[in-house]
Amino acid sequence: MKSENDFELYFKPDCPYCLKVLNFFSENKIIKFPSYNIEDKTCGAENKRKLEEIGGKVQVPCMVIDGKAMYESDDILEYAKANLL
Repeated sequence: MKSENDFELYFKPDCPYCLKVLNFFSENKIIKFPSYNIEDKTCGAENKRKLEEIGGKVQVPCMVIDGKAMYESDDILEYAKANLL
């Protein structure tokens, strides 16, 4: 089973699909993982650049597992249910 330290999450705070993922993680106490807001005033541009470098596009939510991007919120939740709970 993977742990919370085995993935990263890229998100935008006003994205309903991102909120769906973040709320699921919070409700299920999946709380210790690297997360990157691509709209952050301080480092959003760098986060966005990294996200595009990883998957070739700037789409969120994006869960990065072993260097591979997973974009769809339902896919992310299925992964989390199978691997993190």
